[in-house]
Amino acid sequence: MNKVRIVTDSSALFIDPTIVKRYEVTVVPLRLQLGETTYRLGLDIGAEEFLRRIQRGDVIPKLIPPTPEEFLEVYKWLNRDVNQIISLHLSARLGHVCHNAKAASQMLLGRCDIEVVDSQTISAGLGMLVDKTGQIASEVDDLEDIVRLVRRTIPRIYAVFYVEKMNMIREQGFIGAAQTILGTMLGIMPFLTIEEGQLMIMEKARTHAQAVEKLAEFAMEFASIDQMALLTHTTSLTEPIRMLQDRLALELQGQDFPTLLYDPSIGSLLGGDATGLVILEGEEEDIIA
Repeated sequence: MNKVRIVTDSSALFIDPTIVKRYEVTVVPLRLQLGETTYRLGLDIGAEEFLRRIQRGDVIPKLIPPTPEEFLEVYKWLNRDVNQIISLHLSARLGHVCHNAKAASQMLLGRCDIEVVDSQTISAGLGMLVDKTGQIASEVDDLEDIVRLVRRTIPRIYAVFYVEKMNMIREQGFIGAAQTILGTMLGIMPFLTIEEGQLMIMEKARTHAQAVEKLAEFAMEFASIDQMALLTHTTSLTEPIRMLQDRLALELQGQDFPTLLYDPSIGSLLGGDATGLVILEGEEEDIIA
């Protein structure tokens, strides 16, 4: 058993689900409100059911963070076996999960060393960071050293998405009503990226072919890729997804890039028709060295 235990939240999307068991990761569930019903994310509702609900357009999803008391219960339970915990969570600029985790950690000050880390990302980006943290903690025992190495990993995580409809990003305040109406009339598909933990509109495309090209160009900018995932809103092999898969396979030969349904944490921000890439940039030298 690792001397440092890892905690994350259920906004994390793992390319390899066995990571949770392999590194003894404790996943604290967020709640998701859809209409009058609240679900535990990852337990009561999964990606497929969530996407079906929001693609109908009759509900606006809302993520609800775990309370400080819920985090405290998790930390106390882990503290029975260890006295060092690293707690990795979705961007503090996209929700209050980090804030509540930090509040709970203060309640155990002097009893357990708990480092709450703002991942500055979400979904597969957070999953990649948890994976790297597990690898680091398998070789490093000291919490401060682990945190230092994890923080060095965060700037290497990138995410870009395009959305086909603008209603959800309007609800989230990324664009105004006039932009939504004009963009819909012109068939514009905005691109969003995560910069320093904040979702920001970066550019736009007018056709699926343009959108695919922009995503492919984004991936081709990296000299080295450690991990990459293609996130989409459907299990069907649509023409844009097939085009993107073919282009990436051609340009990045030998690079794995699993295609995954994105999780409700992304869907609650971007809606039910986004497509994107999440990339963990590689390093020339081993980060632990």
